[in-house]
Amino acid sequence: MALIYCKDCGKQVSDTAANCPYCGSKMRAVNPNASEKDWLTTLLLCFFLGGLGIHSFYTGKTTIGVIQLITLGGCGIWALIDFIMIICGNYRDGEGKIVTNNR
Repeated sequence: MALIYCKDCGKQVSDTAANCPYCGSKMRAVNPNASEKDWLTTLLLCFFLGGLGIHSFYTGKTTIGVIQLITLGGCGIWALIDFIMIICGNYRDGEGKIVTNNR
């Protein structure tokens, strides 16, 4: 049995607990391969500013962001592919973790 921290009150709780015994909030499994970047923010940045590569800068892909900025998102094709990947849940951040809906 391992101990994890409650996301609301910060106290240590058993990893098998469904609810925190201190504050009552629901415990959920934390995926170590999930990015800390917000899925919706990434999606909106890609939709509105995808041609400038702003979503790549946000997720920590600085080199790709600069290339997208110079090429205007690969004439829009690169931004479209990234947008589809974000919607499908296959887009990765700069650390290689999948950007998912964390809510």
